[in-house]
Amino acid sequence: MSLSSHLEELKKKHSALSDAVEVAQRAPGASDFEIAEMKKQKLRLKEEITRLSVSA
Repeated sequence: MSLSSHLEELKKKHSALSDAVEVAQRAPGASDFEIAEMKKQKLRLKEEITRLSVSA
């Protein structure tokens, strides 16, 4: 897998997580822990995207 396609895949995952966080935050029974975990995962993806973009 090329670097650019890997970056695109990471960006898609980040976007999907962002959407999932928004939906979960609007859901009345959403777990705060689950939302926090999704946000942490989203941040890790963003950091990886940034790291790979700088090295490219």
